[in-house]
Amino acid sequence: MIEQMKRLLRYTFQNTQARLVLFLTLSVFFIILGVGITSYSISKNVLQEELSEPQYQMLQIGMDYIDEYIRESNMLAVQISLHPNVYEFFKGEVQNNYDNITRIYDLFTTLIRNTPVINSIYMYDLNRGSFLAIPQGYSSSALTFVDSQWIDIVDEFGEEKMVVRKRSVPAGEGSKGSEITLFRKIIIQGEFLGVVALNLKEDELFSKLHPPQRSQLERSLFILDGEGQLLYANIDNAAGQGILDSISLQESDKWTVRYDGHYYLVNQLVSPVTGWRHIAVISQDSLLRRSTLIRDAVLAVSIIALVFGISMIVYLQRHAFMPVRRMLQLFRTSNKESYPSDLHYLERVTADLVNHHTQLSQLVIQTIPDAASKFLFDIYIGNMSSMREFWDKWNRYFRDWKRSPFLVVMISIDRYDLWRERYPSSDHSLLKFALGNVLADLFSSDWKSISADFGKDKLAVLLQPLSEQSSLDERCEEAVQIVHRLLGFEITIGISKPLEDLSKLKQAMAEAENALSYRLFRGYGQVIRFAEVSSHEMPESGAVEDNLQAILEAVESGDPDGATQLLNSLTAEMKHGWYPSAAITSLKTLAEKLADSREDHAQEPWEIADLHEDWSTMRLEDIEQLLSQRIGTLAGRYRELADSKDFVLCQRMIEYMKQHLQEPIGVEQICEAAGISVSLASQIFKKEMDDTIYGYLTRLRMDRAGELLVETDYRISDIASQVGYLHENSFIRVFRKYKDITPGKYRELIRLRNEATGGN
Repeated sequence: MIEQMKRLLRYTFQNTQARLVLFLTLSVFFIILGVGITSYSISKNVLQEELSEPQYQMLQIGMDYIDEYIRESNMLAVQISLHPNVYEFFKGEVQNNYDNITRIYDLFTTLIRNTPVINSIYMYDLNRGSFLAIPQGYSSSALTFVDSQWIDIVDEFGEEKMVVRKRSVPAGEGSKGSEITLFRKIIIQGEFLGVVALNLKEDELFSKLHPPQRSQLERSLFILDGEGQLLYANIDNAAGQGILDSISLQESDKWTVRYDGHYYLVNQLVSPVTGWRHIAVISQDSLLRRSTLIRDAVLAVSIIALVFGISMIVYLQRHAFMPVRRMLQLFRTSNKESYPSDLHYLERVTADLVNHHTQLSQLVIQTIPDAASKFLFDIYIGNMSSMREFWDKWNRYFRDWKRSPFLVVMISIDRYDLWRERYPSSDHSLLKFALGNVLADLFSSDWKSISADFGKDKLAVLLQPLSEQSSLDERCEEAVQIVHRLLGFEITIGISKPLEDLSKLKQAMAEAENALSYRLFRGYGQVIRFAEVSSHEMPESGAVEDNLQAILEAVESGDPDGATQLLNSLTAEMKHGWYPSAAITSLKTLAEKLADSREDHAQEPWEIADLHEDWSTMRLEDIEQLLSQRIGTLAGRYRELADSKDFVLCQRMIEYMKQHLQEPIGVEQICEAAGISVSLASQIFKKEMDDTIYGYLTRLRMDRAGELLVETDYRISDIASQVGYLHENSFIRVFRKYKDITPGKYRELIRLRNEATGGN
């Protein structure tokens, strides 16, 4: 038995075909084995990468919900700090005024009812040490206010105006033992006077962090504050909360940790609003459960393939290789007159092979133009590794081309964005194919040509003249007209210089593309030779940044005409010798600066991608028109914003006058309350109210004095003091000036008229 095995192995390895099959079998075995191991490793990495994005998005969505609640709560805190009754609470001489506290309490109640995330509201006066809270009410000191341990937060603010902390709340304050509280500084007239604290409902704040479970992945979610304290946990894996001890917080978005013999994929986001860390932890075992099965299955298949290959070797040696040996004998004796009896069968097989070879050759010939187009595209994008590769492909795809001068013609669709929107996406390839056919027909008589689609708006054609009389300009102009007439859109054509060195083919493409860029100044439907623009040198353009800044300042000052004139001057300068690339770069910079300035002031976002994505296919006049429209809209919004601010300032001054009508206040006190200078306040008030500040205040006082004269029996001196006059004579003199009658006569006249008409 052993001797038979030795003879079989010896015979097998002496046979070339058997050695080949054995080699192939072992190769397949190791390939399958390698593919299995590699696919497991790759699938592991791919699954981690692919899963990181949705996990990252889920973290982002949850974080955005929480940040939005925090922002809304912060705005409510700002609203509270700016409320007039809150101002009175901190600045008034009598803080526990019943009416004022009642109004603040009503304000707190309304905010809590209308905002689902707020549990309670506290307000703390730093100077007086007093509290006003809902539901606790007013407390004059921390000794009488149960939940007052948080006042140390004042030392933590630093330069920040808002701080969010999780803290313990004493029992009996409507809490389960801890709450997340938003603390906000109360700053009045530049002075830090107090703190408003909004106690948030944790259940509502974290209610959006429970998405439906759509897979078998074991995923846990943790939220930590800036000091590493756990704020929220939703645990769905075997590691539990203990895995937090193994997570060393990093600045990266994702990483892997090992805990209790298992690996976990960690995703992290840090909130820009609260500084909280949102961490998602996924069990890698659950992620790769099926990949592990595939790996084991591939390993089993590789072993089966090895066993099958060895079995095939034995079979081939005994049976299958017999016809092969006969074929070898046939080919050795093919030149002799005597042939084996099965020659007819082998001849038919050989004839089929020859026919297949002929068909394959024809197919290769048909695919040469496509391969040549791919060759041009590879040169354009720089995907040609060496000159040896260049010449190898050139000799293969351009066998019938001579080493004579050649040109590159670059065709671009004008206003590509509008063209793309005008036609369905399914028609884009068809239209560019039709464009290529038009060019091929026009050039076919006098030129050898190969066209290549360079993507988006561009199509390139490599040309070699068949005669010296070939007129390229006329053919290109004819192509522009035919495309406009038959296909319904315009094109611009750039032509390179004639080149004899084929290795400079990429340079010719760059020349044609550079000539094409001068469409910016020359307009649509043009034929532009590089020779016409190659000697162009750009003059000194002056202080471009100063020009752009001047346009921006005119826009922000609400002067659309001035900004448009500056833009027109800039574009006029560009037309006198600028490089197209420099002009487009400057105009893009202007568009970006306009967008940046608008983000802080406008009510609606401005997407600028549509303004500069394909400016290379537009002429300067169209770009200028787009920018002019945006400048006009933006300057108008700045003007509206400035007018709105002036009106609010005037209303603030009027409200101050009404509240202090009985006091001998002057223009300086009114302007100080509004927070602006006397000169600026006087200009704004005169413009908005068509009256001076002092005149408006006097009219308010006289109107109030008239009401008191009619409705009360107060003496003239008492009424004078109630409308801010220290001396009765001064009051009588001003009243007579405004009413053309003395106060006493006014009272008598109005009462007689009321009695005559039956009034009170």
